[in-house]
Amino acid sequence: MSTNPPRLPGELSFMALVVVFSAFMLWTSFRISKFDSISSPGVFPMFCAGLMLVTGLMSLRQAWKASPSADTHQTVFQQFVIQLAPLKLILFVALIVGYMLALEVTGFLFSSYAFLLMSMQVLGSKKIVVNLWVSALVLFCIFIVFRTAFSVVLPAGSLLGPYTPEFLK
Repeated sequence: MSTNPPRLPGELSFMALVVVFSAFMLWTSFRISKFDSISSPGVFPMFCAGLMLVTGLMSLRQAWKASPSADTHQTVFQQFVIQLAPLKLILFVALIVGYMLALEVTGFLFSSYAFLLMSMQVLGSKKIVVNLWVSALVLFCIFIVFRTAFSVVLPAGSLLGPYTPEFLK
């Protein structure tokens, strides 16, 4: 006897979006070469998108059959926020967006150091001194690897770039 777990808030909507996205990807990959031959460029993307569509449909069917979660004390939106979008996740996503926006203005070194410090704080580390040192060490290692091994020029930033020493550019 198998019992299905209750359906999570937002699960049915998410699975429907997965099916729609999979169908779109299947159509897009079909347009690459119109399945002219088994070795045409679009065959592998069509296979992957088709597999994604089939498994998405199976998951949608399973979510449709499952009963909604039985928590009567909270609305569906409250359950969604508590279970699938907790404050820690929202703050971390906001940090990532802020980091992307800060890269161009403050440059790689400053924005990455600030991102590492703040993300450790958001994810629960309370040791400020350890966070300062770990962020600096990790950033130093990333900087050395990208500058020496990969010869990548990291952005200096429009605000801090003119004041950054040449060996850090």
